[in-house]
Amino acid sequence: MAVNIDTLIITTPLAKSASDPLALEVTGAQALATLPQVVRRLDNGAVRMTAPTKGASSKSTHRTRCEWKEATYWAMNSANRHFSHQRMVLEQVNSAQKVVIAQMHVKDDDSPAIKVFWNKGRITLGFRRDFDQVTPINSTLLAGVPLGALFDISIEVTADGSAKVIAIHDGREADSGTLKLTSSWYGRTFNFHGGVYNQVDYSAATPAEDRSVCVISQLALAHA
Repeated sequence: MAVNIDTLIITTPLAKSASDPLALEVTGAQALATLPQVVRRLDNGAVRMTAPTKGASSKSTHRTRCEWKEATYWAMNSANRHFSHQRMVLEQVNSAQKVVIAQMHVKDDDSPAIKVFWNKGRITLGFRRDFDQVTPINSTLLAGVPLGALFDISIEVTADGSAKVIAIHDGREADSGTLKLTSSWYGRTFNFHGGVYNQVDYSAATPAEDRSVCVISQLALAHA
């Protein structure tokens, strides 16, 4: 079954224009139709997303991404369960060997509640219990996940602010246990992100071939 990204928003590593260096954002359908160098449909229905390390970035950062995100934000109490699942392969990773692969982002803030990384062959997690928490609680979910390997990442959040992250690879499954978001998050709205977001700053000396590339073969989003 083909992965459907048509109505999602894709943040690309391409500039908006020659005069505007900020990262271009388009719908998934537009990306598939016009930007094959960064978003491409494969013959089996999967989607390949490519983020050169040197490229266009958001705001004042020097980090690029090719990342999908939900077009609509949601409140935790708007549904009993909010769910995001990706089955993916990392074909290539930047020179720092660290890339964000999934997030539970919060509107109008740069510090997500949940951020999931592939970091030198490990699936790791950064979690903020409180909205204004500067340093996340970091942990390793699953080690021994090499480049080229198929793995699954799921994020689940309930209306009362209980969250869980699950990673599966090669018959092994690990989860975060219950992550409890405090009431400081109530009143905020969120959306899920996924794909590849480079965790290394680019410079004039960054090689053109340095990049992160993923192939997403399953993607499911639910709010019910």
